[in-house]
Amino acid sequence: MATVYDAPAEPVIEAVADHLATVDDIDAPEWIEFAKSGVGRELPPEQDDFWTRRAASIIRKVGMDGPVGIGSLSTYYGDSKGGSNRYQVRPASSTDGSRNVIRTICQQLEDAGLVETTESSGRRITADGQELLDETATEVIEDLDRPELERYA
Repeated sequence: MATVYDAPAEPVIEAVADHLATVDDIDAPEWIEFAKSGVGRELPPEQDDFWTRRAASIIRKVGMDGPVGIGSLSTYYGDSKGGSNRYQVRPASSTDGSRNVIRTICQQLEDAGLVETTESSGRRITADGQELLDETATEVIEDLDRPELERYA
């Protein structure tokens, strides 16, 4: 059985997002159509499935790097290029992602039983969450027609 470390990120995130769309505890709040996804953004996200894709990305990130806190996830989902500086002369500086979006998704993942909070280290993945990631990674690897990944099938 393959693990989440063996599979490419994008197909795993897409497959987990499809699964999370069926979970009752993972729902986009009403305010997401008005909220920006980070400090350096000018507009809200345009993707229809932004919430489930970000939740899938967060569960993968927590599963691979956990335990992680909201601050480190905010830095990861931020803009390292500093966004658009079209009217400024100064060099670009990095900006963080929205902590409210990340915190709300983590709380929903906790309600679904996929992530848990530790006392001092942040959030880590549960056994159910790890099982979801590993099963999804195994399915993704089996679906790929890449010769270098045939050894995992």
